[in-house]
Amino acid sequence: MLKYEILSKQGKARRGILHTAHGDVNTPAFMPVGTVGTVKAMKPETVAATGAEILLGNTYHLMLRPGAERVAAFGGLHKFMNWPKPILTDSGGFQVMSLAGLRKITEEGVTFQSHLSGEKFFLSPERSMEIQYLLDSNITMAFDECVKLPAPHKKVAESMRRSMRWAKRSKDAFKDREGYGLFGIMQGGVFQDLREESAKELVKIGFDGYAIGGLAVGEGQEKMFEVLDYAPTYLPEDKPRYLMGVGRPSDIVGAVARGVDMMDCVMPSRSGRTGQAFTSEGVLNIRNACHQDSHEPLDKECTCDACTKYTRGYLHHLFHAGEILGSMLLTEHNIHFYENLMQQMRTALEQGTFDQFYSNFKEKYKDERKF
Repeated sequence: MLKYEILSKQGKARRGILHTAHGDVNTPAFMPVGTVGTVKAMKPETVAATGAEILLGNTYHLMLRPGAERVAAFGGLHKFMNWPKPILTDSGGFQVMSLAGLRKITEEGVTFQSHLSGEKFFLSPERSMEIQYLLDSNITMAFDECVKLPAPHKKVAESMRRSMRWAKRSKDAFKDREGYGLFGIMQGGVFQDLREESAKELVKIGFDGYAIGGLAVGEGQEKMFEVLDYAPTYLPEDKPRYLMGVGRPSDIVGAVARGVDMMDCVMPSRSGRTGQAFTSEGVLNIRNACHQDSHEPLDKECTCDACTKYTRGYLHHLFHAGEILGSMLLTEHNIHFYENLMQQMRTALEQGTFDQFYSNFKEKYKDERKF
């Protein structure tokens, strides 16, 4: 059982605290993705120093390697990866979706081949709950099926209803204990009637929190925001709402404005490894030749090590020399940028200035600007 407090609201945006057995999570919160027990190119203590209070781990990848039972033998994922703070694990459904040629879906679950070895595995709601229990995840996600968009109404409806049946089986298999919780996942694609139906079924089952799944899978920001204009309102007011796999800074701020409390995405870490930095002015590509003689920091408004101790010229050199340090510094910067953005939103919500913050952000920040 998890306890969630809402401290303040402005419009649909909320400021809250989620209490778990491994510490509190202040919301709105962004979760860096530690797919296989690590945020790539970062030490756990460096991730914590950015302000991150919760990480995401991945059921599918961890069940394949090193195996949930092996992680449990080390005392769970917190001890295994030296992250004493809260952990959320996704159920594996999204990864299974991407294995189109290697999977078979039935009412019982999904049989699939490992992308690593070709070995066959079976993942069901019950097995997903068992794996996440062995990982000692603070927030377990119900096992679901995620359809890639665009998709016709009939296909999305069939998938959503199967996910709701799996949600009930997930709830029945979940081992409830203090400071741990289970989130249900709303599906329904971009169809309002299916989103509402999904939400009603999940609320009937009853969960500690509710995720909005099946977005950021090809529908575009405008369509995603259309769904978020109504989807969170179908979910209980007193429970945390988690938008899965999102996203760019403008996606995140727009989602918070529409009532979302938690988000995760590989974008800041993946972009850092490829030379892209999120800054207060927009996206910067450190590989561009215009940076090779620059004595400026990545972002004058940022206080991370990459910005306070190194120049754009040096970072440009690291990437062109193929040095690992470049990926480490830009990943740290990007996670720091995201966490600082969440802190700015929390402060604005506490002070009742979120509308002004959102307006200023939209005017100043451009996701697509690359320099």
